[in-house]
Amino acid sequence: MKKIIFSLALFTAIAFQGFAQNEAPTSAPAADNPNAGDFAFNEETHDFGKIAKGTPVTYEFNFTNNGKEPIVISNVQSSCGCTTPKWPKEPVLPGKTALINVQYNAANPGGFNKSITITSNAKTPSKVIYIKGTVDATSEQTTPEKQPNMLNAPNN
Repeated sequence: MKKIIFSLALFTAIAFQGFAQNEAPTSAPAADNPNAGDFAFNEETHDFGKIAKGTPVTYEFNFTNNGKEPIVISNVQSSCGCTTPKWPKEPVLPGKTALINVQYNAANPGGFNKSITITSNAKTPSKVIYIKGTVDATSEQTTPEKQPNMLNAPNN
């Protein structure tokens, strides 16, 4: 009998907990800063087209700060380890331009579509840009290790 009463009491307590109303937030969310920096990219998606396997490719995304306050980029993260971004560490002043350099290591054949997420203090605090293309396995870059040994080549 004690087990039944205890189970009913526990069930009732859980049921009442589920119907409890949430408390009102203690502070309202911060209003958007109308003067915050604002990214204006020349291009938000870059298509490398067809590239040879083993050929690293690089593209520089050019942007202008169209806001009234400096943009400070705190992080730039790619969707995979095959893409390496570099970004300005100093604030980008209003009206000034800057570059985000993205390098893709074309190691795996086939199509690719990678995202690069920019975290900053801009009006849009999380901005995503993209690179895409196709790695062609039939045309592989010739590296020194893959070049024929010219010391033993026959003389013609």
